[in-house]
Amino acid sequence: SLFPFYWAAIGATNESGKLFSKPPVLIPGAKLVENVKNLNEAIDIGRVMFNSLFVAIVYTVLSLLICSMAAYAFAKFRFRGRNIIFGIFLLSMMVPYHATIIPLFKMMANFGWLDTYQALILPNLAYPFAIFLMRQNMLAFPNSLIEAARIDGSGEWKIFFRIVMPSMKPALAATAIFLFLYQWNSFLWPLIALSSNEMYTFPVALSSLFGLSRIDYGQVMSGVTIATIPIIIFFLALQRQFIS
Repeated sequence: SLFPFYWAAIGATNESGKLFSKPPVLIPGAKLVENVKNLNEAIDIGRVMFNSLFVAIVYTVLSLLICSMAAYAFAKFRFRGRNIIFGIFLLSMMVPYHATIIPLFKMMANFGWLDTYQALILPNLAYPFAIFLMRQNMLAFPNSLIEAARIDGSGEWKIFFRIVMPSMKPALAATAIFLFLYQWNSFLWPLIALSSNEMYTFPVALSSLFGLSRIDYGQVMSGVTIATIPIIIFFLALQRQFIS
């Protein structure tokens, strides 16, 4: 499982042709600085990294909040049509994502949000799988604690943020990793919604490196290696909660 990451890092330090040599080159080369320099000239690494991090982090925080509140309502409140609404959420997971692209594009165009951060962050905030995952965890939270807090005079917002959410750290960590990876690796929608190089995220920027005649795989592997680092850091930061 670690070898593809190692192979990408090795490819980032070698010239393009060595990636396809036989036997394969498995030791670092001396082309890392040159490959990174060429990559920066091609896609502006700093700007692309900022775009990807900003979109992924803001999306993860907002989506985690919205999905947690929805999950809490589905798990702990009794209201008419609750199971039907939740079933519709689950059924929406079966709708092919490609079927929503055209109406979503028209909606963003009408709002004037094409080629903006809003177009990347807002459409999928209420992510069905994240709501399902958080709901399943919140079902195990004792109702007696919530009822005791209500008897003590706590409001619903205080119960949610001060009592329920601190107990959901493992579930929040797992959901956060899932949401971050989903947004960080998102390619098709950003490719359609963005039109300027200054707004490109990493997947879209890396795809622009594949020309019709020549592909510099040293550049590509440099980009892949750099794009993988935030994912590893994010996972390691939440590793303890994720495992629990």
